[in-house]
Amino acid sequence: MTDALLSLHAVSKTFPNGVTALSGLNLEVRAGETLTLLGSSGCGKSTVLRLIAGLSTPTVGAITWADPRARNNIGVVFQEPTLLPWASVADNVYLPLRLTGLTRDGAQARVLEALSRVGLMEFATALPRELSGGMKMRCAIARALVTEPSLILMDEPFAALDEPTRFKLNDDLVALKNDLRATIVFVTHSVFESAFLSTRILVMSKPRGRIVDEIEIDPDVRRDADFRTSQRFSDICRRASQALRLATGEPAAREFA
Repeated sequence: MTDALLSLHAVSKTFPNGVTALSGLNLEVRAGETLTLLGSSGCGKSTVLRLIAGLSTPTVGAITWADPRARNNIGVVFQEPTLLPWASVADNVYLPLRLTGLTRDGAQARVLEALSRVGLMEFATALPRELSGGMKMRCAIARALVTEPSLILMDEPFAALDEPTRFKLNDDLVALKNDLRATIVFVTHSVFESAFLSTRILVMSKPRGRIVDEIEIDPDVRRDADFRTSQRFSDICRRASQALRLATGEPAAREFA
């Protein structure tokens, strides 16, 4: 077991319209893991991410951090890249450092390093409209990495991409994770994506974000094309799929010999 980076204690979240997204949720994020919150739309997984990011506050309960400094060192990647359309790729990546008061010259090395990590060095001067969907998401990831965060939060960042691009970015994210040794909390509704990326999967149900299963995956397993076609991968996907069926109230899939 790895020490917890942060913990949610009996957290509930009710919105002004009366909708309760989470009720009594207990959850730990372990340092160095890739934790995936898997569930259908409306199960509260994005709400968890917003609470951790500090973009929302619990109605009831508390979030505690093992190291309070990590709370102010978070990178966030949303489903949409949300790039400034008038700014170059490099300037979009520079933005978080600019907001801290770092000069462009002082930030240059870190911006170029972040672009190199995601394979966008050749497009540093390009505008977002000149990029493909996958490249825009790479830029958003570079922007999240440039502050060298302790924790990276990713809210369905690849959901709108075609399958080959999604697979490639999944591969790239695994490589980045191995390189950075960062902690990642990843939100998705894709069983296959969760099985490939995660060291731990929490399957959530709606309403109110109840956790119906926790799937541990060996962090030392090599995530590559062979893993995607392995029996181990198939077993993880099967268990996650069965948990999702339970979460949505559907009958379990029938097993055929």
